[in-house]
Amino acid sequence: MSKLVLESGFEFDYENLFGEGKVEKSEVDALSAEIESAAKAIETMRETGVIRGHLSKDGDPELVFFSKLPYLTEDGINTPSRIKALQAWGEDTKEFDAVVSLGIGGSFLGNKVLFDIMGGEFWNYKTKEERNGFPEFYFSGNNLDSTRTTDLINLLKAKAAAKPGYKIMLVVISKSGSTIETMSNYFVISKELKEAGIEVGVTAVTDLREDEKETLLHKIAVKENWPIFSVPDGVGGRFSIFSEVGLITAAAIGFDIDAFLKGARDMDAACKTSDVFENPALLNAVLKYIASENHGRNIEVLMPYSDNLKSTSEWYIQLLAESLGKKFDRNQDVANYGRTPIVAVGTTDMHAQTQQHQEGALDKVVQFIEIKKWDDDKVISNPYKEFEALEKFDGLNMSECLKAALDSNSEALASDGRYTSSYVIPELNAYYLGQTLYMLALSIAYEGELADVDAFDQPGVEAYKKILGPKLKIIKDAK
Repeated sequence: MSKLVLESGFEFDYENLFGEGKVEKSEVDALSAEIESAAKAIETMRETGVIRGHLSKDGDPELVFFSKLPYLTEDGINTPSRIKALQAWGEDTKEFDAVVSLGIGGSFLGNKVLFDIMGGEFWNYKTKEERNGFPEFYFSGNNLDSTRTTDLINLLKAKAAAKPGYKIMLVVISKSGSTIETMSNYFVISKELKEAGIEVGVTAVTDLREDEKETLLHKIAVKENWPIFSVPDGVGGRFSIFSEVGLITAAAIGFDIDAFLKGARDMDAACKTSDVFENPALLNAVLKYIASENHGRNIEVLMPYSDNLKSTSEWYIQLLAESLGKKFDRNQDVANYGRTPIVAVGTTDMHAQTQQHQEGALDKVVQFIEIKKWDDDKVISNPYKEFEALEKFDGLNMSECLKAALDSNSEALASDGRYTSSYVIPELNAYYLGQTLYMLALSIAYEGELADVDAFDQPGVEAYKKILGPKLKIIKDAK
């Protein structure tokens, strides 16, 4: 059986992706020089931050530091004192009734992952005691949708009307302070809440520099005397979930930051070997790279079998798309590299997408995330014994049915030459989430080296931004 199991219990099951009639060992062997080069490149990144040819959006050489984030050192990015400051800030938020996080891209998607694991869909319906004293939590600033913004404002106003002294903390996350979605929502929400007589606090997460490149948001935060946390240099938004950008949400809901970072550290340690079949992130990258380049599997489906992990799949969409969707390789030759990422969730999308996965074009790799042990695993009890069709799941745990569905889906896809793999985690908690997310991020870094593209820039995003600014000016001048 093709399965890599770590000491932690994390498993990478690639049986339906590797072997005869799939990605074959001869193909991996033929790539050995490129694999060795990729392993060395990422080891250099770990030690020095250097990624060959990587430039900032301004065209200047830029170091890459996301692999340093799991480590708490006084000369690092996440220092013990900064983590304690975050946790103290989180305790202070208990004075507030609600927190609204305003961010877009990784500043939204990564934060939503942590919230969904700790808080989940029904967090705001719980009492404050059930939330261990932490406030309600809402997201905004991730789109220019006036209807949703108005609905959120009206909800907060209604809550404040029902509870005298209702206090709201706005967390504004932007490296530059000029992000249109984030700042426009902040301006609108802050103004209307204050005009309604609601007490509003603000915390900024931005670039901390105070030189000639000091950001607008930092200037405002200093002027207003807001608490300030860091958007670190050398860490792109899609990798920032392990930094203060993502951890501020963790602090506001009591998520176990220490366990989360330890999971990432342990995964990093497991991925330091250059032996492709012992390094889960490298192996993951190699198999999908070959599947795409040699077998035409250029669509990637991430399909967790957990509702609370849907946002993990959405986070991965950005990670894959921005990192590997590149027109040019490092030689500036046209490559048009990358795979199309798709979000799917467990049995929900077995009833929606699996028809395409099973009988559509042979262009996909479907990756499952499986949880072995579930909290509060309910037993299904059928009260209608006279109906034979309902007896097949009577007395089973819900997790047993879910596992049977996943295995059936995997077996059916494999029987028709469809490529699948599974990330199996012992249970859904902060530690194993840290392991899983870090492995996915590191896989992307390895694949950038295999494909010879810069996995850490995003020139395609800058293209529309250069058009958007002048368009907004035209609209404003016409008013």
